[in-house]
Amino acid sequence: MVIEWLKIRVKSELREKFIQKDTEIWTSALAKCRGFVGKEVWIDPDTPTDIILIIRWAKREDWSGVSSELLTKTEQEFDQDFSGHYQIIEQAEYQVRKFPQMSN
Repeated sequence: MVIEWLKIRVKSELREKFIQKDTEIWTSALAKCRGFVGKEVWIDPDTPTDIILIIRWAKREDWSGVSSELLTKTEQEFDQDFSGHYQIIEQAEYQVRKFPQMSN
């Protein structure tokens, strides 16, 4: 499994609207893509301007195989509401490794 990790900065008063629109637009679009496993939204109660998006993909090839047309169309739809009101300030890729359970 591969994790797409995004740190987003928004005005604190727009955080909940951002999360709702992100779920409505981005999550709905990505959910139709091959290899999309799921998505989580993490918020820090002490930093109301930051949002962490955790997007899980079955394989890196699935993530990189998302069409540029879908990404452009989805970004344009999202930006109708949020253009200029958010910024991706960090992004990273992680791999999930599972290890055998240790018995006591």
